[in-house]
Amino acid sequence: MWIMKTEIGLLILRVVVGITFLIHGMDKFNGGIDGTVTMFEGMGFPGFLAYLVTFAEILGGLALILGLFTRVVSIIFAAIMVTAIFQVKADGGFLGGFELDLVLLACSILLALSSSRLVALNRVLPGALKNM
Repeated sequence: MWIMKTEIGLLILRVVVGITFLIHGMDKFNGGIDGTVTMFEGMGFPGFLAYLVTFAEILGGLALILGLFTRVVSIIFAAIMVTAIFQVKADGGFLGGFELDLVLLACSILLALSSSRLVALNRVLPGALKNM
């Protein structure tokens, strides 16, 4: 019984995190990727990283919603959040700064460690791909 409750909780978390990253990625793209590139460069990052992060958030968000490669995508999202916290948001403090990033980091780590198998397309993948 507790396993099913855990799986339902992980499913909800996976879908909500996926939607959150998907919307953030779409916002970067829809707001004008050139503006995102300029923002990244203004923070000292190479402009091409804006494209990588944007597409990682869009494609990774969709993958989480569908339950594809949950562990891999979650590790990528955790890396993005660590960078955002320490390189971009830390000076803003917790409230109004990095609180959302910290929650998304914690959620990404949980999904990377436990995955989410309920209503996940990973279940139909062959062999070792099922655990990604």
